[in-house]
Amino acid sequence: MLSRLSRPKALTVCALPLVALLATAAFAPLPFSVAQPGMTANVLGENKGNPVITITGAPVRATSGQLRMTTIEATNPDTDVSLSDVVDGWFRTDQAIMPRDSVYPSGESTKEIERHNTEQMRQSQDAATEAALKYLDRGDDGIEVTLKLSDVGGPSAGLLFSLGIVDKLDGDGSGGDLTGGRTIAGTGTIEADGTVGAVGGVALKTQAARRDGATVFLVPKAECADAKSELPKGLRLIPVTTLKGTVSALTALEKGKGSVPSC
Repeated sequence: MLSRLSRPKALTVCALPLVALLATAAFAPLPFSVAQPGMTANVLGENKGNPVITITGAPVRATSGQLRMTTIEATNPDTDVSLSDVVDGWFRTDQAIMPRDSVYPSGESTKEIERHNTEQMRQSQDAATEAALKYLDRGDDGIEVTLKLSDVGGPSAGLLFSLGIVDKLDGDGSGGDLTGGRTIAGTGTIEADGTVGAVGGVALKTQAARRDGATVFLVPKAECADAKSELPKGLRLIPVTTLKGTVSALTALEKGKGSVPSC
């Protein structure tokens, strides 16, 4: 037999499961990571006391300005992210809530993820070196390049590594620096043929870049919209798709001649 509840009582009974569900969700771990602007490093200089780029087998130029690779910092893969963390991060411009699987490979332990990121960085460094030497047509010159960047994993520094190698060996090709004395930051993967690929967390990386003094940011063209979404004041975006195109854009910017693409 069913009895009829008054409206206030019915609402109370219906609300109880919802309140319990929300209370559980507020404290239950969710499959997200909280990301924020991370460190940047000048690939033309040193990182933690060691040169980022070391070249042997060819004369190396003295350079001015900076080429800063950028990173994001995300909560560890085994860190519990709660509903309150997600709500807080959703309304902040200096944080981003990202699906954990988009930051870390799913189903892997923290040590396996560290090994994966280290391997991605190694492959990125190899591709960056090959791309730079191919661009300079010096792949058969016996030049050896060593890249060293502590506590950073993944492939997103590839473009900046290649630009650093080009700047140290050849600059703008006519005695000047690729940077034109500026602090230039950026992000993007690199293939051995010079193709620049998209990365994650671009809106956070622009914030890290501006924080550390950059006035120009190189962004994979496909991610212009993301980069513009939270673009810090005083930071100019240059979209890129290839190493050759990036060098051309920087040379045009340095000399004040030619076309410099924009988002």
